Amino acid sequence: MNISDDKILIRDIVVKHSFNTKILAGLIVCSLSPVAGVSAAEVPAGVKLAETQELVRANGYEPATLDPNLAESNVEFYIFNDLFEGLLRVGKKGEVIPALAEKWEQQGNVWTFHLRPQAKWSNGDPVTAGDFVYSWRRLTDPKTASPYGSYLASAYVLNAAEINAGSKPPSELGVRALDAHTLQVTLAEPNSYLLKQLVHFPVLPVNQKVVEKYGKDWTQPAHFVGNGAFRLSQWVVNEKLVVERNPQYWDNANTRLNKVTFLPLQGFPEVARFRAGEIELGYTTPPELYQRLKKTLGDEQLVTYPLLSTSYFAFNNQQAPFNDVRVRQALNLALDKDIIAGKVLGYGQQPAWTFTPTGAGGYSLKAGEAAGWTREQRLAQAQKLLAEAGFNAANPLRFTLLYSNDATIKKIVIASSAMWKKNLGVEARLQSQERKVTLDSINRGQYSVAFTRWLADYNDPSTFLNVFRSASSENSPKYRNGNYDRILHQATAAQTPQQVQHYFQQAEDLLAADTPVAPVYYEANATLVKPYVKGIDFTRQGALYDKNAYIVAH
Repeated sequence: MNISDDKILIRDIVVKHSFNTKILAGLIVCSLSPVAGVSAAEVPAGVKLAETQELVRANGYEPATLDPNLAESNVEFYIFNDLFEGLLRVGKKGEVIPALAEKWEQQGNVWTFHLRPQAKWSNGDPVTAGDFVYSWRRLTDPKTASPYGSYLASAYVLNAAEINAGSKPPSELGVRALDAHTLQVTLAEPNSYLLKQLVHFPVLPVNQKVVEKYGKDWTQPAHFVGNGAFRLSQWVVNEKLVVERNPQYWDNANTRLNKVTFLPLQGFPEVARFRAGEIELGYTTPPELYQRLKKTLGDEQLVTYPLLSTSYFAFNNQQAPFNDVRVRQALNLALDKDIIAGKVLGYGQQPAWTFTPTGAGGYSLKAGEAAGWTREQRLAQAQKLLAEAGFNAANPLRFTLLYSNDATIKKIVIASSAMWKKNLGVEARLQSQERKVTLDSINRGQYSVAFTRWLADYNDPSTFLNVFRSASSENSPKYRNGNYDRILHQATAAQTPQQVQHYFQQAEDLLAADTPVAPVYYEANATLVKPYVKGIDFTRQGALYDKNAYIVAH
């Protein structure tokens, strides 16, 4: 059955793809409970809570912004999960569940979302469908220069691609408020993973009145207005960011924490402060300390889990000599990814020969032929390709390798550059920058080779593969392949999981052949957590939603 021909009302369901939902023509599927399926703090009977419900967590780095339309990393993502709420959110098992939208319906390419009428902003204003219209237009407007400016284009929202390209005004975006609590989204064509895309932070609502009144300063604590379970209390740059419980939040009765403090900590300082009792939830653990911490703290205080994330070397495909596929392939083949994942890191990371991590969205995509070669075969082919591209002992390949000033990343780039030197005679000059500067340099294409990573926006291969669409605002390697764009177009409109798998595999095969980037490893995380901190959901997208957490008496 072609679902675009039937009207569907969907509520409180686990969504893998829209075509996976059980549908009968004319059948209304709904829940009797207005809040069923919504994440909340679930305290088991008999558990005594601590009098002080406050959490201090390490969050890696200083957030670059608190504006959802301008952010691009997981550092901001974790904070946004406290300060904002979108139409949908990620459930405890990584599924899509209702959030601000309590129900929705689809008829062909038109989706209608019904907002909770009791939802308010932290200043008491009602949250309306118009807030989403304003935010989504602002996101897509090229004047905003959002890193995710093409996000709604990849979701096939009507006119989003043209607006982001500057050929149509934002007012023509296929989203409108039918009334204060009804949001209508019109797609240019079917999108099998639309609901998954709506959990991500670029499509969060923002308060138009506050944004327009204060401009770029609207994210400062004195002016900030959000609609999440917490509100911004303090933001001391490079020191801490504090959020406090938001009494205006529609589900405040099911929130337990009163305060969360985010510290821009990671690595050895994070571990030291955890041991001193100064933080209770970590960000990530240095590889050098993992085995020792696992032995002394055990699995209860050191939680290890795979992430939907790929770390990789990005090549500037528009810059010589990296516009030569032979150079890109040679560098990819000359990396011993098993050593990097298993020895340099070594707590669950897996060598990567596809850009999409294993099992994303329930799919399993096969790697290219080189993944099955021996180390010797890969090196022989790498040397052959680089020689054909004109590089040899008399004319070695030289380039600058950009990376963020992180101790673990530094180990990875040092190991990789040593492999390239030994195996190919390549001379890579390492250049370290502060994280914000590195991201900006990569986004503006001001690099030759850069080490970076992609953490899933949602649980589906498309969040990885969409990066390389020609018009994607996240396409920092500047990869251009019309055939690749057509394949992903077909995947979006596919009617069965088998068809989607087929097109996703074709896309990965093209990436293996063209090598716009060199995937190095699929990430895992090891997070420190005090035994009295409960309710944290460790999913493949990280430790999510402090609204679910609580502190037990200790």
